[in-house]
Amino acid sequence: MSDEETNDRGNTTEFVSLSAGDQGFCVPITSIREIRRWSQVTALPFAEDSVLGVMNLRGAVIPIVDLAARLGLGTTEIGARNIVVVVAIGPRIMGMLVDSVSEILSVNTETIRPNPTIRRDGGASHVTGLLPVDDIMLRVLDLDALFAREGEEAA
Repeated sequence: MSDEETNDRGNTTEFVSLSAGDQGFCVPITSIREIRRWSQVTALPFAEDSVLGVMNLRGAVIPIVDLAARLGLGTTEIGARNIVVVVAIGPRIMGMLVDSVSEILSVNTETIRPNPTIRRDGGASHVTGLLPVDDIMLRVLDLDALFAREGEEAA
């Protein structure tokens, strides 16, 4: 193996591409614990609008969040074709309802373009970069920033 091949492997990371709210996103594969079909959840009173409820996942009760709603893209029309992506965000485990999961992408980190936009409130952006794939741009999500609790800073 050449030094160049070894160096390229060190700059490569893997993402899972998915869609929510008719938009393309990707998340680091290291954050994903499981991908499963939609199943009914138990609603919680007074929960945030994007929280659909909780699901029992092998004895653990986890919140299920509508990713499109969380991103301000409207609510997802739930059907049998929806997918729940179970992710680990620090010590927390939660599920994200998405429209679909497409593929695993092995990406040279140098191909990820910085996010050129700034949040209005000056907070940490949940889109850390843009990844050109074929004719589209996938938004690279920072799940820590997206799901930071009120008053918490993203790690």
